[in-house]
Amino acid sequence: MTCSGYTPDSVVAPHFFAGEYELDFDKAMGRALDEVELTCRVLVGRADDVSAQRTLDALLSGSGPASLKTCIEAARGAPGEAALGGLCDAFHIKRIQGYRWYEHQGTQYVGAELIIRIIGDGRS
Repeated sequence: MTCSGYTPDSVVAPHFFAGEYELDFDKAMGRALDEVELTCRVLVGRADDVSAQRTLDALLSGSGPASLKTCIEAARGAPGEAALGGLCDAFHIKRIQGYRWYEHQGTQYVGAELIIRIIGDGRS
């Protein structure tokens, strides 16, 4: 799997990337907390419809060796530690949505969106 921290020009499937986000400032007094909802996408090539959807199902599973949820949430750190190496206080995958066909740069992929909730200190 290839991964990008931004929306790529072209995709080498399967591909996971960060897309749009919504940022809520000042969820606590004195800029002590901001909250982000990050929309990420995973796109899988469609060599054939059934195998592409099986691959996507494995990636969207709540656990297991191919689970994006397991992989992403491993970066949360130990209890009491900041997540993502100190880049945020905490995060979790809030939901999966939009399981459908996506067109990216003129090519069709089966894919889905992962909504990730991120919280952190707004003063930094």
